[in-house]
Amino acid sequence: MKLVRYAMLCLPLTAATTLYAQEETSTTKADTTVVTTETKKKVSYHFHIYAPPKPGKGYVTAGGNGALLSFANVKNNDERVRNVPRFTLFFNIGTNYNYDFNNNIGIFSGLNIKNIGLISKPNDSVKLKQRVYTLGVPVGIKIGDLRSGTFLFFGGEYDMAFNYKEKYFLDGDKKTKFNEWFSDRTDLFMPSLFAGFRFGPAFGIKGQYYLNNFYNSDFTETIDGVKTQPYKNLKANMMFVTLSYNFGIKKHHKTQKTTTTEYRKGTKVIIEKRTEIVD
Repeated sequence: MKLVRYAMLCLPLTAATTLYAQEETSTTKADTTVVTTETKKKVSYHFHIYAPPKPGKGYVTAGGNGALLSFANVKNNDERVRNVPRFTLFFNIGTNYNYDFNNNIGIFSGLNIKNIGLISKPNDSVKLKQRVYTLGVPVGIKIGDLRSGTFLFFGGEYDMAFNYKEKYFLDGDKKTKFNEWFSDRTDLFMPSLFAGFRFGPAFGIKGQYYLNNFYNSDFTETIDGVKTQPYKNLKANMMFVTLSYNFGIKKHHKTQKTTTTEYRKGTKVIIEKRTEIVD
């Protein structure tokens, strides 16, 4: 009888002890989970190449022409003058303003500085290198997949020649060199047409043809008291092919708690580091 009473007293005590132990264990596990959640983090890297804004919103991109290879059809009194292609890399830079109507059609304009010119060989002994720096305003249309960056583009551009440079070589030796600001040796304004294709978000190729004569046939200079017109009978129609580029410009938006970055259209590869809390 005493044994039964003792067992009945121990049963509630054992149950209470077990329940307390379970609550303590649960609390410990919960506390451990909280600590783990606060301290365990996942770091990942994300690569962004092309992130244009939605249609109906204007945006600016930095870029223009890259490596530039020029060709010319040069004639003197309607007789062809031998010339060679001219390659230049500096300085061809610019900024473009873009507006996309939808995912497939957009327009653009901007300002571009270009180094364009030609190399001619009037005879076996003489070689002339002539170039101008121009400031151009393009106006063009884009048609294709504008979201992925694969599209055709074409339009026209109006350039203003602000610096002329000429080098004269005789039998391979440079004899004279000079440059002039806003020279009368070429037309001040040079209209042109262009067309090209963008290969995805990376680079593209563009061809551009100038409609006017590179030389100003009315230019007059005085040498030893004698007036001459060195370009009177010269005519040069010039074109170039270029590897175009279009680097993106990013904007930062700051708030009290976070800073987010909006990446604009371009070929710039952006590496973004993200730190995430793992449950």
